[in-house]
Amino acid sequence: MILEEEIKNTVAAEFFGKFDCTRILGKIDFAVKIKRPKNAVDFHDEYLLWAEAKQKPADIPVMLTQLVLTVGKARTFDEILPPPFLGCYDCEKIAFVPYSEIQDIFYQNDFNWNITPSNHNTKEFKQVYEKVKSIIENDIPFETFLFHFAQDEKELRRFIRENFIAGKNKTSKIRIDRNNFISIYNKWLQTVQPTIAVKWEKAKARGIIDGDFYLADLLSAENKTLKEKLFVLLRHNYYEFDRVIDEDDIYNSKRAEFSDNQKAYALFWAKYERPPHEDYWNFMVERRDLLVPQDVRERKGSFFTPQIWVELSQRYIADVLGDDWQDEYYVWDCAAGTGNLLAGLTNKYNIWASTLDRQDVDVMHDRIKNGANLLESHVFQFDFLNDDFSKLPQGLLNIINDGEKRKKLLVYINPPYAEAASRETVIGLAENKTDVAVTSKIYSKYLSSIGIAGRELFAQFLIRIYCEIPSCALANFSKLKNLQAPNFSDFRAKFRAKLGKMFVVPADTFDNVKGKFPIGFFIWNTAKQIDFTEITADVYNHEGILTGTKRFSSYDGLKSINDWIISTRNRNNEKKIGFISCKGNDFQNTNFVFIINDKNQLPHPRGSWITDKNIIEISIYYAVRKVIPADWLNDRDQFLYPGDGWKNDSEFQNDCLAWTLFNNNIQSKYGTNHWIPFTEYQVGAQDNFGSNFMTDFIAGKTNSHTIISEPDLFYYAAGGSGGSGGYRQPGYEPKERIFSPAAKAVFSAGRKLWRYYHAQKNIDVNAGLYDMKEYFQGRNDKGKMNNRSTDEKYNKLIGGLRETLQILAKKIEPKVYAYGFLKG
Repeated sequence: MILEEEIKNTVAAEFFGKFDCTRILGKIDFAVKIKRPKNAVDFHDEYLLWAEAKQKPADIPVMLTQLVLTVGKARTFDEILPPPFLGCYDCEKIAFVPYSEIQDIFYQNDFNWNITPSNHNTKEFKQVYEKVKSIIENDIPFETFLFHFAQDEKELRRFIRENFIAGKNKTSKIRIDRNNFISIYNKWLQTVQPTIAVKWEKAKARGIIDGDFYLADLLSAENKTLKEKLFVLLRHNYYEFDRVIDEDDIYNSKRAEFSDNQKAYALFWAKYERPPHEDYWNFMVERRDLLVPQDVRERKGSFFTPQIWVELSQRYIADVLGDDWQDEYYVWDCAAGTGNLLAGLTNKYNIWASTLDRQDVDVMHDRIKNGANLLESHVFQFDFLNDDFSKLPQGLLNIINDGEKRKKLLVYINPPYAEAASRETVIGLAENKTDVAVTSKIYSKYLSSIGIAGRELFAQFLIRIYCEIPSCALANFSKLKNLQAPNFSDFRAKFRAKLGKMFVVPADTFDNVKGKFPIGFFIWNTAKQIDFTEITADVYNHEGILTGTKRFSSYDGLKSINDWIISTRNRNNEKKIGFISCKGNDFQNTNFVFIINDKNQLPHPRGSWITDKNIIEISIYYAVRKVIPADWLNDRDQFLYPGDGWKNDSEFQNDCLAWTLFNNNIQSKYGTNHWIPFTEYQVGAQDNFGSNFMTDFIAGKTNSHTIISEPDLFYYAAGGSGGSGGYRQPGYEPKERIFSPAAKAVFSAGRKLWRYYHAQKNIDVNAGLYDMKEYFQGRNDKGKMNNRSTDEKYNKLIGGLRETLQILAKKIEPKVYAYGFLKG
């Protein structure tokens, strides 16, 4: 039987020998590119073919479909200029299709690329298969090149010789559309922008950004911008502005030249087909916000609202305000950007839109000329966090100043989410973010009443609306901090509008949001005052499908799980056995909770010593924080100070201990390993262990003797004064630990792994589980531990241990809620 790798090697050697076929490009089976010349300095990879390979005879549309799904899932074309051809081959034949004929498939809206390309049973595979088949059979019957290796060898070699030439095929020019114009902008930024002779800081101060030059290039033909209503226009070999950007220039020049005679420009744009299809022009201009430099984006906090959520939000507004809300209510989007949140609204005489930047106003006015359902007089520049309402258009100001009309005003916004806050990592404080939120007048005005929440721009929007436009309706997108975050408690005490209805969606469905957390859409009645305690929200997935509901709570007045750890500390006659690193009280900080030997392993430790007097509480804490996987939906859920139920549940305590013993990062090189859960005899150790603390503890034989004089880090975090203050809990009397069947299964699986390790050569007799994984799995060139080992028996043993741990985690999970560590 011929293996797939043999087929690849044979095809590469027989037909593509003059090219480089050695590059592994993601999960693409076969890639052909121009060989790098010897001693080449300025050489860029140029691919000529990406192909799917199969061992046995296969259907061409099936193979091409799998390739398209592979490329689309990885979005390889965003990072690497696509080749002239896509292709596929098996042991009998090879086929080529021009990339330009296929590429539209990659830019379908609302398509789920996160599927397994080799699974032919998914609806996505079938959908792409039909498109590929249609293209091959109907659209390009004479441009689909099929060759059988046996019968068509001569023709195949001629085809490769005539078409696989650097820059030869017109399909090597990639078309630009709404999906890739940002990634191409990023490449332009590195290549062309530095050659434009302009004073960038002065240009930015005058409202001209590098993205304006990119748009001038992009929407051009024969080096002349085709769309006149732009801030910058390309005039063959120079740029022309619509304003003077350097007031110190005695000539008041409105142009900028190229510093390299346009060489970098010519080389760059030779790769791309310009202009894009005219259907995309308005979209690209409207999305100028995505071409804003990072520091400006942080100031604006721009997050474009996907159309799927715009439409859903308007359905929810109708549910709350009634089907005729667009005729009965005035609507003001005071953070409108380019106005996409207002798409779909019908009564333009009741709609107002304001935005921070003049450029966005111009874009909306341009959209109005092209049919957008807005009035030019109702679209205006207004800095909501700094400007006085006296600057508003008179019609809108009259509504705000009229108590009755104000009740029929809906403020409908997706405000910026930028914040000014220190970013912490497990090793300490990183640099501060730009103070994008603490310079506004609204921040200064309401700081004393909303506290640290004022450092969030969206909170500033909400508090001004609530306090200065009383009795209006408010519908907004935002993070959920205003409902859940402990540091928003002052905000919640001030902002007491009644929350009528909400839904949540994954944050990463919004442009340029990469985090795994929920973004909510809220509908508030500011005329009704009530303290927020909890609400049940609808939950939608990435495809916009309603998947269920979730309860969100404020947690005001409730103590946290870290408060509980503080309250369970003993300070006398303790024996240190490890250190637990802790951060925060919510799921988003799960990865910052881990157990190590010593706090000195961390440059900026935050957490607590683990001792023989608190190991049960620490094990409960650790298991509770870790057994439930963090996801986008529970990301902000808070772990709480529990009730007393856990104290009388020894099975729960011991389950948590067992789970913790096989989930820590103890390493023998950092000190004595007190966490070995077996005796030497049980695992056939090659020598005595340095510590038998854990087996003695489990057997009820411990006898503490080491004194800890250093105050606990958590104690000071709670405002304590050190020493042996009122946070002390009575220590545990030594007793034998009796484990549940699920916990025993973990020990049994763990013992098999320990025994296998101790049967190896050159081992560390005091190794912990982390050390064993490192021994068998090794590390890659970057120093990261490999995911698997080449030792299949080890893989089987560690897999068996993980399975038992998952079962034990599921057993522990219900009691996490039952004992009050989480709200159900």
